Amino acid sequence: MKKASPIKLFALGGLGEIGKNMYGLQYENEMIIIDCGIKFPDEELRGIDYVIPDFTYLEKNKHLIKGVFITHGHEDHIGSIPFLLKRLNVPIYGGKLSVGFIKAKLEEHNLLRNAKLTTVDEHSRIEFDNLSVRFVRTSHSIPDSFAISVTTPYGNIVHTGDFKFDLTPEGGSYDIGKIAEIGNEGVFCLLSDSTNSEIPGFSLSEAAVKETLFDIVDHIDGRIIFATFASNIYRLQQAIEASIAFNRKVAVFGRSMERSIRIGRELGYILASDDTFISGHELNKYPSNQVTILCTGSQGEPMAALGRIANGVHRQIQVIPGDTVIFSSSPIPGNATKVYKLIDQLERIGANVIHNKMSDIHTSGHGTQDEQKLMIRLLKPKNFVPIHGEYRMLVHHVKSAINCGVHEENTFILDNGDILELNNESGKVAESFSANPVYVDGTGIGDIGNIVLRDRRLLSLCGTVIVTVTIDSKSAQLLSGPALVSRGFVYMKESVELLSEAERLVEKEVKALLDEGVTQWTDLKKKISDLLTSYFFEQTKRNPMILPIIMEV
Repeated sequence: MKKASPIKLFALGGLGEIGKNMYGLQYENEMIIIDCGIKFPDEELRGIDYVIPDFTYLEKNKHLIKGVFITHGHEDHIGSIPFLLKRLNVPIYGGKLSVGFIKAKLEEHNLLRNAKLTTVDEHSRIEFDNLSVRFVRTSHSIPDSFAISVTTPYGNIVHTGDFKFDLTPEGGSYDIGKIAEIGNEGVFCLLSDSTNSEIPGFSLSEAAVKETLFDIVDHIDGRIIFATFASNIYRLQQAIEASIAFNRKVAVFGRSMERSIRIGRELGYILASDDTFISGHELNKYPSNQVTILCTGSQGEPMAALGRIANGVHRQIQVIPGDTVIFSSSPIPGNATKVYKLIDQLERIGANVIHNKMSDIHTSGHGTQDEQKLMIRLLKPKNFVPIHGEYRMLVHHVKSAINCGVHEENTFILDNGDILELNNESGKVAESFSANPVYVDGTGIGDIGNIVLRDRRLLSLCGTVIVTVTIDSKSAQLLSGPALVSRGFVYMKESVELLSEAERLVEKEVKALLDEGVTQWTDLKKKISDLLTSYFFEQTKRNPMILPIIMEV
């Protein structure tokens, strides 16, 4: 009798990190991909726009891929789809709102015409030879959020997506009956969102946030500038409802915010009449207490609408006395410093700022420990893989799973690129593939590596010194220079003595090397770099990047 092939589980992103979610499941000749997200860069990734998964492993196995199945429409779950479709034109399955957002992205990249997009709902079932895919409604901070259940010869494999058990949710509720039904069928493995695994109890309900928001808006006399994630459709609807209730017009700023409002209204998730909204040019036509401004920038992004407002460079909005800025979001990991710096700037120029530490103006879309335990109890998995979280979050989630009856030997903390093989007897990481992050910088994709990022960090820390010398190519004699230019290292007008001595040392070194017959300019550049590195560190205790330039005439 032929031994059954194992189930293979892997991640291209989302393990040991927040963002870049992309997971895979393979059984024999069929591969299912779940989500395809981006990660936003932290301060160490200078100049980088986005971080996306490395699709090389998928390209090698493109003949196996049956489709990419989307849990919901947040950027960390759909943001990399345009980059994937430029490499592999695979089918995409997602809820109505997710597909709406994806279409808008693909239009920007001129990819929509050839894309294979299928809209699904909780009744959809996609059948393949050995696998089938079902969708289960969950509660999150965006409509059309799903858990995905893949039926395999071993039983169900469930990916929860981002979820919480909100007893009084905004919009559609989760289908707890279907979750329990799948659990009773038998769950071979559960892959579950770990974001809030360190936080005990249950998360705050969206209904409580709505109540708080209405109370705050009721007591504000001036303009309201409301900042949140553009894709947080429920929160946008709450802000619009509160504005309507207290006779305020709504102006929308930020390209992603405008797109979300447009798509949300087209699909019926944001309910408001046309006369609710005004353009930026109409702001001054209304008293301050009749205006709400919805904008991007809740994560401290300097070029987003709120960042430009705080810096006084927005073309249409300046902070005026009486303005209240509401931050309805929590800083994502790595962004806290930027967010609180932005709050300081706004307070300094006269705005009253309300944020999550002051009132219940935001709640996470991710369940905390008791909600995670409830999901585990309902599904009763044999095997457990924590996903979507930094390493410590994965560890805490495993502890919760063990407390809920999963055997410790059946829990697996993986790294991106690990391939976990599971059968009825055991599970093990059988092999791994390269799943290093790919950096998107302007129009460049993947052409920025660790060496370039190291150089950028060095430039940002210590600056650079450019050294130019001119050499006669025939006689191999120094004709002019060296000339030193400092950028980000020392102020040249106040460091004449330091730089003059550096020029003298380089001149002496170059002449000596030329007299010795050195004609390899690579060797000469290295000698200049080593000399100046040592000299500047001795004098300043700093290590600027040295860039020698040799000109031949």
